[in-house]
Amino acid sequence: MTEKDWPYAAPPDLSAFHQLAREAFDEIPEGFRALCGNVAIHVAELASRETLDALGMADPMELSGLFEGVGLPDIGVSHPYPYPNHIHLYRRPIIAEWRALRTVTLKELVAHVLVHEIGHHFGLSDEDMHEIEERDA
Repeated sequence: MTEKDWPYAAPPDLSAFHQLAREAFDEIPEGFRALCGNVAIHVAELASRETLDALGMADPMELSGLFEGVGLPDIGVSHPYPYPNHIHLYRRPIIAEWRALRTVTLKELVAHVLVHEIGHHFGLSDEDMHEIEERDA
């Protein structure tokens, strides 16, 4: 079964989805991957209620990814952060968005969400990334 068949069959399970995320990360240029340091990538079906409450969100389908940690520009001698940053990708919202879009492959969408969250690791805001995307479109 090819990815194009997934809208009509069962979508990839969490394990296969994690593999898509790993492949997307591995395809990021080496220089950027090196700057990611020890960023941990997690996949889950949906964000937890605790996470949604902390973000002031009611609908878990509205959150496809989340950066958790301290961005690189904010880490330094005066503000050390000894823990790895975390990127969370949420399978069900990404699958729903992919099915609605039908213009990109699932792997492309996973990569897009992953790169967006890595952008937060680099200190970019949502507005910064939207501006970059519009400029490059």
